[in-house]
Amino acid sequence: MRKTESGGKLYRGIVDAIMSDIAEGIYPVGARLPAERDLTERFKVSRPTVREAMIALEMQGIVEARKGSGVFVLATGAVDATRELDIGAFEITEARRLLEGEVAAVAATEIDSAQLAELRALLAQMEQSDVTAAEDADRRFHIAIAEATGNAVIIAAVTDFWDMRFRSPLAREVLVKAGSLGTESRMAEHGRILAALEARSPVDARNAMRDHLSRVIDHLLDVTETEAVERARAEATQRRHALARRAAV
Repeated sequence: MRKTESGGKLYRGIVDAIMSDIAEGIYPVGARLPAERDLTERFKVSRPTVREAMIALEMQGIVEARKGSGVFVLATGAVDATRELDIGAFEITEARRLLEGEVAAVAATEIDSAQLAELRALLAQMEQSDVTAAEDADRRFHIAIAEATGNAVIIAAVTDFWDMRFRSPLAREVLVKAGSLGTESRMAEHGRILAALEARSPVDARNAMRDHLSRVIDHLLDVTETEAVERARAEATQRRHALARRAAV
């Protein structure tokens, strides 16, 4: 893998390398880029990082992700270096999982009855059909847990991580693709977090928060999937061919 200056952003290094390959004619317009698993092996990164790189290229009109077919080159022009896409949703959510898991553990030892009542009220508000109101209740739920720690730096960090999702164009693009996690899943996961806080259990609170944010990452992977669909289609084709061969015997 070529070493590139990407300001510490792994996805940007992949973008630079793919753009170099396109410029050199390795992947001309119309060509299909390698499968996701091949890119993860080449660049020694995770699936989420490869996804963010592909979405960044798609946002700039360089490639197009086609469901069931893969990612194809649309243009050979250079990426606009002045357009800062910032941090992706996968990186932000991974950081939240690490931070907020520990925040929940600390909160479990410090939270008072009034703060628990606030969380119960916010959980109820998440059931609203108004997506904007439910999202706001979700945001305030996480910040309220941070507030239970009594640490101003932790509160600021959790608030910034949450809001960064919409300040960053790359993260926002993924979240738009993702849509809602679904009311049922959101309620169940936040309910487990609340139950652990009510039980004053740091271990259960940490695990419940980490499980919730792991589920968010899984959801983001699902909604940005291209290779799984392609693989399923290939397997279905192979099965049809196998059945046809047996029928011809």
